[in-house]
Amino acid sequence: MPISLTSFSLVDSPVTVEEGRKILERDDYVCRYCGLDGRASFENALVMRVDFVVPRAHKGKKNPSNLVACCTPCNTIKGTRVYASLDEARADVRARREELRKVWQAKEARPIAKSASA
Repeated sequence: MPISLTSFSLVDSPVTVEEGRKILERDDYVCRYCGLDGRASFENALVMRVDFVVPRAHKGKKNPSNLVACCTPCNTIKGTRVYASLDEARADVRARREELRKVWQAKEARPIAKSASA
């Protein structure tokens, strides 16, 4: 069980392992926001989660129609925002990812290494 960082007490997980596995299988382990394939590599599998389309913070229900497969970066970017539809959420998350990518590339990306000559 996860621990609440505010009260340091055990809290129930919002989705059980079995429920999460069913949602990931239903969505074929593909992030519904960016399309990341969770089965393409071990690293991709590690970041797959289940997201509440309407967040719990906004009274989102724990039913399959409100749960989708999601990668951790998209889940973080989406946060607790509420959208009119999954398509609207997908478009906004993709746009935000692209903005973040451009900022990162401008500030943090390493230059492409030159290949070593033989």
